[in-house]
Amino acid sequence: MIQPNVASTVERRLLVNYRVDPGIAARLLPAPLRPQLIRGHAVAGICLIRLGDVRPAWAPFRTGLRSENAAHRIAVEWDGPHGVETGVYIPRRDTTSRLSTLVGGRLFPGVHHRADFDVRETPDRLDIAYASRDRTTQVRATVAVTESLTDSTLFTNLAEASAFFRGGSKGYSATRHHHLDGMTLNTDAWHMETCRPLSVESSFFDDPDRFPPGSATLDSALLMRDLPARWQPLPTMATA
Repeated sequence: MIQPNVASTVERRLLVNYRVDPGIAARLLPAPLRPQLIRGHAVAGICLIRLGDVRPAWAPFRTGLRSENAAHRIAVEWDGPHGVETGVYIPRRDTTSRLSTLVGGRLFPGVHHRADFDVRETPDRLDIAYASRDRTTQVRATVAVTESLTDSTLFTNLAEASAFFRGGSKGYSATRHHHLDGMTLNTDAWHMETCRPLSVESSFFDDPDRFPPGSATLDSALLMRDLPARWQPLPTMATA
């Protein structure tokens, strides 16, 4: 895969987080990945991200290209050449972008599935829903922006949560072959806001065959808005 450096504006990035039984999370991961644990829990979730001005990193001009995207993720770690590394494994990507579905796995990491999004957002509230066109994945998430992180079992405060997710900026995506495509998010404007989940439905996390009752519990939500970002390719990772 020839994967370029890509620049964009992250207009909105909503992370909906679940605490997951480590054994259940482990069986969803290809070797050599293993769940990254915090307070005895695995961490998984949905990233609902709107990208604007997607372009090659060398291009100074604004393109106006814009897309809604979703990634189901599991926080992972693995043994790298210099010790333990952390990131996320992405078994499923969905997008409004026809280009991403065409070149996913060749220019962009991982297989992308076409989806239709319905987004309603204000400065204080977000309601994001989507359904994939292959009819296998549906999500609806409604959150309210808050002043502090409350009722989270995973994280004691926003600073801890922010550090955890910044340390997981490397993402490895599932492909149709025996390797994972990788990309890392880089930004000098990292900033998160806290949200309170009001209602979340996910065909991925609500599937009892994938997550038996009680093995995946909604934990928290975090929001990022209007940050310049560069997406840099990582070496592919062979899987067992």
